[in-house]
Amino acid sequence: MKPIILGVLAAFFFAFTFILNRMMDLAGGSWIWSASLRYFFMLPFLLIIVIVKKNLKPLLIEMKRKPLHWLLWSSVGFGLFYAPLCFSSAFAPGWLIAATWQITIVSGSLLAPIFSETIAGDKGPIKIRGKIPFKGLGFSLIILLGIVLIQIEQTASLKPIGLFFGVVPIIVASFAYPLGNRKMMDVCGGRLDTYQRVLGMTIASMPFWIVLSIVGLVTDGTPSKEQLFQSCLVAIFSGGIATILFFQATDLVRGNMSKLGAVEATQSMEVFFTLLGELLFLDSSFPPVLSWIGLLLVMGGMILHSYFSHQKPLSIVQNKPSKIELMP
Repeated sequence: MKPIILGVLAAFFFAFTFILNRMMDLAGGSWIWSASLRYFFMLPFLLIIVIVKKNLKPLLIEMKRKPLHWLLWSSVGFGLFYAPLCFSSAFAPGWLIAATWQITIVSGSLLAPIFSETIAGDKGPIKIRGKIPFKGLGFSLIILLGIVLIQIEQTASLKPIGLFFGVVPIIVASFAYPLGNRKMMDVCGGRLDTYQRVLGMTIASMPFWIVLSIVGLVTDGTPSKEQLFQSCLVAIFSGGIATILFFQATDLVRGNMSKLGAVEATQSMEVFFTLLGELLFLDSSFPPVLSWIGLLLVMGGMILHSYFSHQKPLSIVQNKPSKIELMP
């Protein structure tokens, strides 16, 4: 029960990403600052954790080995993930973005063929090309159906251009995050722990955020004190507290695939918590019946996808797709 409680708490804090981004947009804040400030604030937070664990030097040595790989895939995995997510907040409510974001499960599965997997063979480890898990995609169709129902409802209240910019950037982000994340796992080769890798990617993505911030400074001026404070909260709640809680939950059930699937499925609660938060703090309109059906399908599809994806023992010993892809 403890891992499930920790997973639900993680989903609660992850939901602040969508709520606060929407709040900043409604207050007139630039999406550029919402995106870049999160990573500026995350940097010292992660740096302290890695220094306390005495793991900073190994990280820096690892980054020097392939600096261009770190720069490229960190910019893809963090930059092309979070910037589009914040951009969408200017065109759609947070709960809609949170629900649509769950499409990353499908996106991550479709990326499988461009990665190799090392499996245990009779004569030792064998590297094979990854395959699209069509069985898992069957459950993913439930998620897609839920997203379609939600979007159908939104067409009545959003202009076509608003609907386009509220959805397409999220689809781009849903591919960029697992792609950058998995490429960096290949580059690291298991030599770094999660905190080292996330800190390294944050450092390597700084050029992206600095350039984006310069654009924001020219086009929108400096961020307000309110946006600075709210961006700091996103970094603390989502980049810090939620991530730590989620990793603690998965560590408690490591080796038990069925329980791990149950913990990962708790992240579907992000959609519910985001909706509840917007109703309470942003005075958002209550979703109509069709949207509720879509939300339930998204959450149910995530639960089924996570549960059944861990029913059989896994023979993969390296480059296994990471469920960190669900984290906003």
